[in-house]
Amino acid sequence: MSASGGTKAIVAALAANLAIAVAKFVAFIFSGSSSMLAESVHSLADSGNQGLLLLGGKKAQREATPQHPFGYGRERYIYAFLVSIVLFSVGGMFAIYEGYEKIHDPHPIEAWYWPVGVLVFAIIAETFSFRTAIKESNAIRGGLTWTQFVRRAKAPELPVVLLEDLGALVGLFLALGGVGLALLTGEGVWDGIGTLCIGVLLIVIAIVLALETKSLLLGEAAGLDDVKKIEDAIVDGETVTRLIHMRTLHLGPEELLVAAKIAVATDETAPQVANAINAAEERIRAAVPIARVIYLEPDIYDDTAAAAGANPAKSPGGSGH
Repeated sequence: MSASGGTKAIVAALAANLAIAVAKFVAFIFSGSSSMLAESVHSLADSGNQGLLLLGGKKAQREATPQHPFGYGRERYIYAFLVSIVLFSVGGMFAIYEGYEKIHDPHPIEAWYWPVGVLVFAIIAETFSFRTAIKESNAIRGGLTWTQFVRRAKAPELPVVLLEDLGALVGLFLALGGVGLALLTGEGVWDGIGTLCIGVLLIVIAIVLALETKSLLLGEAAGLDDVKKIEDAIVDGETVTRLIHMRTLHLGPEELLVAAKIAVATDETAPQVANAINAAEERIRAAVPIARVIYLEPDIYDDTAAAAGANPAKSPGGSGH
């Protein structure tokens, strides 16, 4: 996994979640708080998710094979999608079930100092993890807002860790609120309500992650900036006179496929056209280094045919120019 994959953020989140999961479960044993049980399962699920992200990054590094000629870069998208499923089923649904049970059969919290102390510790640990993820993301998000970064990032790991850590922090405050109200009022039902809120929060985050990773799995084009760089790099004004149409596709976070039909001068020989295509490929790779798979098809541009209604947007390759 490349640096942009946020390995440091994943490892930090994994270490924090493992420690927090153990602490929360111990607090549940001594206090009987359903919020603590839900939160311990949440942290355990998050730990598994970070393991899945690391595994996906490792498997994505495999060399291309005859059966998978474009490599395994999309493995990272598959494992990120699995994370959303785990978060939904193990984290969210379990918390909703546990909250429902506690609301219908409330009981007071015992040894209140255990859940309160563990929640404070967990908030500190999750803040450290969240801070690491923010720092890693700031290094690559440029001028994008956080919403834009989560929606447009081609590497799924950092958006996943960011949303997980954000959900964990909000969930911890919900748990703290539920435990606090249960202690103040003597009504254990508040602990159940806090648990139920945690479950709803986790399901919402899981749905957001599923939608974003689904888009990556289906195949996303290069970002607008990279598309513009590629378009500018293709045409040399001599042999390559026009970009007729183009398509781009992310084969993985750091691997881009470019397929384009280009117009060449009518008086050029085959060797000249071949040399022009090779030169155009070099310019594309210099402008956008992740453009590793490039297919350029030479053609003769016909203004009359173009005016007659050709619609390049319907064919693989791109928007008309």
